[in-house]
Amino acid sequence: MKLKTLGLAAAGAAVLFAATVLPATAQEKQFIPGLMYRSGPYAPNGVPFANGLADYFKMVNAKGGINGVQIEYEECDTAYNNDRGVECYERLKRPGAAAVTPLSTGITYALIDRATADKIPVLSMGYGRTAGSDGTVFPYVFTLPATYWSGADIIINHVAQNEGGYDKLKGKKIALVYHDSAYGKEPIGTLEALAAKHGFQLSLFPVAHPGLEQKATWLQIGRQLRPDWVLMWGWGVMNSTAIKEAAAVAYPMDHFIGIWWSGSEQDVTPAGDQAKGYKSANFHGTGTDYPAIKDILKLVHDAGNGTGPREEVGTVLYNRGVMNGAVIVEAIRTAQEKYGKKALLGEQVRDGFEALNIDAARLDAMGLTGFMESIKITCADHEGTGRAFIQQWDGKSWQKVSDWIEPNRAGLLRPMIVEAAAAYAKEKGITPRDCK
Repeated sequence: MKLKTLGLAAAGAAVLFAATVLPATAQEKQFIPGLMYRSGPYAPNGVPFANGLADYFKMVNAKGGINGVQIEYEECDTAYNNDRGVECYERLKRPGAAAVTPLSTGITYALIDRATADKIPVLSMGYGRTAGSDGTVFPYVFTLPATYWSGADIIINHVAQNEGGYDKLKGKKIALVYHDSAYGKEPIGTLEALAAKHGFQLSLFPVAHPGLEQKATWLQIGRQLRPDWVLMWGWGVMNSTAIKEAAAVAYPMDHFIGIWWSGSEQDVTPAGDQAKGYKSANFHGTGTDYPAIKDILKLVHDAGNGTGPREEVGTVLYNRGVMNGAVIVEAIRTAQEKYGKKALLGEQVRDGFEALNIDAARLDAMGLTGFMESIKITCADHEGTGRAFIQQWDGKSWQKVSDWIEPNRAGLLRPMIVEAAAAYAKEKGITPRDCK
């Protein structure tokens, strides 16, 4: 499969990548659009994700498609810019679009109303508007397998366990270094609620886009505040810059924890040995020791059809793109059980998402046993378990250093999600669905 580029007249530097395998009629191909970014300051992190997503679709096509239906994947470069993201969406949208992946919280915010009106599912996997987990208000938004609110609770859980229990958090100082955008601000409400509940002091440090200027921030953290723990909601160059600046003020790396978008090889390798000990959350496996990843190497890369370099296969962000593709394919496959083994409309694939039940048997059939947890979605709950684990950089690779951690969804997060979704519904004049 060869990628071809087309100019997007109104978007300047935006680029379209069309990827199709095997000649087929329009009715025989399932269209999937991708809003990726291969340009701009966040490209080093966006590219491997995009490559993993594209390669997974190529692998599925090489194995016969989704029940015989080939995938037609088309990608538009948003450069992580909200306006360009909306323009890319408008360029690619069509009723036969299975689902759209914005790969940006800001773009997700901008697309929720549009995609809902167009009846195209939005898969904001581990990012986006956390309130979108409430399917009664957001029928076309899917936040699985975990939201930023779950991520915040999970990281505080890990901190508490390292301190000897939640009761030991009282009086502790915890700092949040965050990208000054919708993305970075997502966990603040949850962390404030947890601070009030457990008695720790929360300090907030916004970092302006793209995140290269952090020296003053880390001087304040390392020499004035001296927090017991630092959390990070960063992306792209902001992450590696933060790790290097933390090292410069001798902040202990094993007390520095990022969310899952702040825990890739791209984030730690620029800091060299200084990054050793840094931690982050994650919700999928790394490496290539999974049948599905081995199939990608054999059927895609060995065939000379890899989207990017072979050596990136198995890295954190590449594998996250694979997981993203796997979830979309399974939603389509699930929807086909109801609507037939053919190309489907977005609203039909939405039903597949809401009936998604990737259990242990299905993970085994997908070649992803041990790669990710089971996922079960319902009409009302578009997040799933919300579970994740903590990984740590040992200087050469990421090592899992915790069990899967259960966020406090029932006692804390779900009521907050329902409240936030209700406020959104009132603001937009939405009548929530009755999922009973």
